[in-house]
Amino acid sequence: MSNSTKTYNKMWHQTQEAFSSLLDKDSQMMTEAQKDKAFVFQMLATFYIKYVQIFRNMENVYDQMVHPQKRMLIRKILDGVMGRILELKNEMVELELTEFHYFDDILQDLKLAPQQLDVPIPKYFLKERLEVIKGREKILAQILTECGLNVPNVKHAAKMIALEEAVKLIQMAERARQGRLRAMFMKQIFLQECRAKQMKVLGQKPVDTSSAALQIQKVWRGFHQCKKTAREREEEMVFLGMKPPPFFNEVSTAIIQAEHVTRLRHAVQLKHEQSYKEALLSVKEHLRALEGPDIKERLQDQIRRWFIECRNLTGTFPDYPDEEEGGSAMIFSNKTPEQVIEDILTSQEEGEKDKKKKEGKESKPKKVKKEKGKRGGKKEEEWKMSPSLFLHLMEEGNNLYKDMWMNKDESWNFPQDYDPEIIKEEKRKELEREIRVQVDELMRQELKNLKLAINGEMELPPKGGKRGKKKNKGKEGKKGRRGKRDKDLTPDRTIESLYRELVKEGLLIPALKVNLSDYVGEYSHLGTSLRQVAIEPMPSLLDVRQLITLYGILPLGSPEVHEKAPLVKSLLLAGPRGVGKKMLVHAICTETGANLFNLSSENIAGKYPGKSGLQMMLHLVMKVARQLQPSVVWIQDTEKTFLRKVPQAEKLNEPKRLKKYLPKLLKLLKPDDRVLLVGTTQRPFDAEIQSFCRVYQKIILVPRPDYASRYVLWKHIIQRHGGVLTNSLNVSCLSKVTDGFTQGQIVKAVKDVLTDHRIRQQAHKPLTAEEFIAMMTNMNPVYKEEEESFKNWYAKTPLAKRRLLALTVGGSKEKDKKGEKKK
Repeated sequence: MSNSTKTYNKMWHQTQEAFSSLLDKDSQMMTEAQKDKAFVFQMLATFYIKYVQIFRNMENVYDQMVHPQKRMLIRKILDGVMGRILELKNEMVELELTEFHYFDDILQDLKLAPQQLDVPIPKYFLKERLEVIKGREKILAQILTECGLNVPNVKHAAKMIALEEAVKLIQMAERARQGRLRAMFMKQIFLQECRAKQMKVLGQKPVDTSSAALQIQKVWRGFHQCKKTAREREEEMVFLGMKPPPFFNEVSTAIIQAEHVTRLRHAVQLKHEQSYKEALLSVKEHLRALEGPDIKERLQDQIRRWFIECRNLTGTFPDYPDEEEGGSAMIFSNKTPEQVIEDILTSQEEGEKDKKKKEGKESKPKKVKKEKGKRGGKKEEEWKMSPSLFLHLMEEGNNLYKDMWMNKDESWNFPQDYDPEIIKEEKRKELEREIRVQVDELMRQELKNLKLAINGEMELPPKGGKRGKKKNKGKEGKKGRRGKRDKDLTPDRTIESLYRELVKEGLLIPALKVNLSDYVGEYSHLGTSLRQVAIEPMPSLLDVRQLITLYGILPLGSPEVHEKAPLVKSLLLAGPRGVGKKMLVHAICTETGANLFNLSSENIAGKYPGKSGLQMMLHLVMKVARQLQPSVVWIQDTEKTFLRKVPQAEKLNEPKRLKKYLPKLLKLLKPDDRVLLVGTTQRPFDAEIQSFCRVYQKIILVPRPDYASRYVLWKHIIQRHGGVLTNSLNVSCLSKVTDGFTQGQIVKAVKDVLTDHRIRQQAHKPLTAEEFIAMMTNMNPVYKEEEESFKNWYAKTPLAKRRLLALTVGGSKEKDKKGEKKK
């Protein structure tokens, strides 16, 4: 086993130990009821932070480990941990009645940095679907090119000019060059003449060589000392951690080597995965040929013994279980025939005892009800964790690790290929299930023959009236549900043709390649302190980024998580112009490989006219979105769909076309449909708030950047566009002056300043803050009045209303009165 493999194995074992202890505490917390809400939040937040740490380590191990069977187990645990994080987040939201939580004091107690709170995005979301995503992008680009809709973002080469004009241009450039040289020579001659005249006027004698040398030494020593002092100051700042090292931004050879090793490991992963899949087939066939006859004979002997023992004990042959009930596997689930017979006898005795108990307790039902009512009244005051759908999955994965991998000796498996013995155990069970089905058919016939031969009994046909009816009802019910859920308006068309039509109509658009990590910002370090003094802090940019990961990326990326986690069907991003709402939508699609459907009112104007046309458009979108999931349905300027009164200029676009259909659309989405509706708005206060909030399940307020986020933003964006940070550029001052400006305005200012010509000048003319400030003088910032209007609107949303009601004393009294009326 190589050193890197040992490192990741060690990391896995350490993470599993921490995970096992956390799982025990989590299981204990599920059973305990608590009264103190502050203590409950501290407990939930601690579990949340620790699960995020485990998630980060597990994801790193899964990405780098090459053993295929270990990776399968880690993937199972990863899905469970992801789902549990979402469940804990949902519990905290229901407890505090806010989407934004602050863990400053808890992070301090756990001695963790705020950066460790960031929820990682698993790399396998894209890696495992890379070929599918590339193929889809290729088809999309091809359709756009055929329709003439593809506008590449490439600078076109200038057209060739005539020969005469080219000669004139060359002549002009050459004459200008000669003129500059002539002017430089004339300047030098003029300066020499001036110095000679000055010497004659003053009557100075020529300076001797010793005094000239002394003067030169003074100047040189001063210059050298200044340089040395500046260098020592730089070294001190680097040592104190107040400045990055000189080659901090350059890629080191160690990083290049690490990236090369990572690529090699991914190639080995694919190779081992392929060999594991081949081994699954070959081992099963080998076991079928070698052990199949013995398994069949053993099962037949076991069932025959059961026939004889039941006949001896009860006097009749038993009824053979149907195939739907599980056949003989239902009886012999890890039991011998003797144990099965003992279970039959004990069940008969218990049945008789239960009858006697029921007869004795007929007169006591009312007292029990009263006691239950009293207990129920007490429990209402206490808080208890909601049941988890992922806890069992995590416990199962943890038990598999303990049984299989915890103390396993792998000294023989240096390349970390698959373990054949584990495959044999799994395939032996699978083979036994297949052979058992065949044996059950034979033994049912044998039981019939035995009954005829010994007892002369004829087996009566099964009373299939009720069962048959139930089955038919079930099928009819499913058909009925499907008809109600989604009537297929295009049964004869293929998904490819529907996909092509949506692209041509501009409803399915290519997502911009933007990662969520590009949404740069800083954490809010005073959130807990402000809430303690009853001040609601504005969320930071990284708080918004975290919510996008939790509500958008993790559920769309993992089918298991989306199916079982608290379901989020729709998401609203509200904030001023330029804060990055559109970027976040594209980042969700980039990180998950999702399709992007644009149903904005401006985009669908004039397309699929009429009521039937609108139904057909929504049907096409939902059918393709479900078939090619994950998918994101984006509505830009979604407040126009819910306007109180449509302006005269907007009436031609029919912005309210989707208003009635969006709630119906969301009802059709089931847990197995990885489709997310995302709306973005910069004027949410123009819409009817009730219908607005009825459609959008989660509402995220995207703020303008604060000072800390602006400081990080300026540095990141300047460096990204080719700028060099020097002492001449005061980033702190720049961040202070640009208070109120958004990320989009900062990016525009940087692009305007850092032209190709200006980037080349940086060596002798460093960047200054004045250059960027001059570019921002023509832009309008987000004023406090606009920010207050967003805050006031958000206070009217259902979740904010519930929080305000819970914080006020009158609200709690009203709740008690309502509770008494309901009782």
